[in-house]
Amino acid sequence: MKRPSQGAPQPLTLRRPPPRPVILCIEDNPDYLRLRKAVLERGGYSVICAAEPSDALQALREAPVCLVLSDHMLRGSTGADLARQMKALKPDVPVVIYSGNPPEAMRGVDVFINKNEPISEFFSIISDLIQRYCE
Repeated sequence: MKRPSQGAPQPLTLRRPPPRPVILCIEDNPDYLRLRKAVLERGGYSVICAAEPSDALQALREAPVCLVLSDHMLRGSTGADLARQMKALKPDVPVVIYSGNPPEAMRGVDVFINKNEPISEFFSIISDLIQRYCE
């Protein structure tokens, strides 16, 4: 029987998603935040909610987030500004702006999804981004 090599362990290159991938959802309107959370959970995702940019950054630091989904217009900030800060913390985590209008600057934003996008297309984009992140 061949024994395994006693050398240094090889680094794991694949990131495996948790049983239910975790999405960090950022929205400063509590009604929209509840609705978005319910839709994403029905889609099979675990959702961490944040209404404030500082709470979102803290959640990103502490949780195994696979994707960030943010509204663009936030109290005291924008989704694009927050995306830049998030990319400084975890550059590989996809950041999606979900809004009625695209931001003027997309630096730090991986994908823009218009709120008028059909739910099937919305989930297709989200699923594809999480799959890529986990590869």
